[in-house]
Amino acid sequence: MTNPTTTLPEDDILAQALNWKKDGRKVALATVISTWGSAPRPAGSQLAIDETGQMAGSVSGGCVEGAVIQEALEIIKSGAPKTLEFGVSNDEAWEVGLACGGKINVFVEKLD
Repeated sequence: MTNPTTTLPEDDILAQALNWKKDGRKVALATVISTWGSAPRPAGSQLAIDETGQMAGSVSGGCVEGAVIQEALEIIKSGAPKTLEFGVSNDEAWEVGLACGGKINVFVEKLD
């Protein structure tokens, strides 16, 4: 079961991820690496996810967090990092919470 996203300053997100690691949890870190058009969070924004789906931070203000979390849980299991690309046309933008069409690329890696 996942908990609501906790919005923290970027330094605190990494600190939270490291604290989870110290507690013995498996953790993935998702980082926005590029944006184009409408993007609710800038490049460098991060989301930490533990093996239970608990999270801290945000990569999209909620638009694609669910998909990022699902991928992160798989990456925690496999250990293989992955770059995710999310994009929408102007017509689809309102459906996923973007003010207009845009694209974001998110790099997700397991923290070892």
